[in-house]
Amino acid sequence: MDAPPLAGLNIVVTRPREQAAPLARRIEQEGGKPILFPLLEISPPADEQALSDAASHLAEFDLAVFISPNAVRYGMQAIRAAGSLPERLKIAAVGQGSARALRELGVKQVIAPQDRFDSEALLALPELQQVQGWRVAIFRGDGGRELLADTLKARGASVEYIECYRRSRPQQDAAGLDRSADIVTVTSSEALGYLWEMLDEAGRRHFAAIPLFVPHRRIAETARQLGWCDVVLTAGGDDGLVTGLIAWAKHRNQP
Repeated sequence: MDAPPLAGLNIVVTRPREQAAPLARRIEQEGGKPILFPLLEISPPADEQALSDAASHLAEFDLAVFISPNAVRYGMQAIRAAGSLPERLKIAAVGQGSARALRELGVKQVIAPQDRFDSEALLALPELQQVQGWRVAIFRGDGGRELLADTLKARGASVEYIECYRRSRPQQDAAGLDRSADIVTVTSSEALGYLWEMLDEAGRRHFAAIPLFVPHRRIAETARQLGWCDVVLTAGGDDGLVTGLIAWAKHRNQP
């Protein structure tokens, strides 16, 4: 009987603690050993009253966009506390992870890209081309890219950000990062930056020589600029990461 494809590999999972379990479970199912080392802490917004007020006025909007699964989690919690989603409100998500989270909460119609999971892919969809006069609410964390809002404004929409969670560097240091790791997975440029800041020069040399798996070209570009030697770009989400890990391991094990 053949060994599982990831057998013998120690794989660092850096997703926020609340989101790491599904990826860790998938790695275990394929024979790998996940090493949990969250690089982002997710917490409620600084101004929860502002989020509550915004959620109670969603009927005034034409479109609500959820940037991430965390935006879905905290945003929908506030929306449900205020009542429910207005029937006429169109719902969009940047990626399939967010779309899946919305569907799990009973939102049946979600505008979302099927392949690339970023603002560019969402903006390319036909449903977002004619938005003249629309009011758009973007549920997101504190800060982030401005491309989505800027492009929608250029197309004639008015846009309001609704901050529904905060991201921060976790209270840990690189001393807790297992040096026996064979692979590191990182799913945001912000998290990658925190990891690099934690490492001293010796740590940077060590980890920059380890394969780094990332699900977006922007993260890959950041990693190469920092000095990472072996960057593997995968498809998006946990499925993309696991598929990429398996393909890499099989290629590595070929005689």
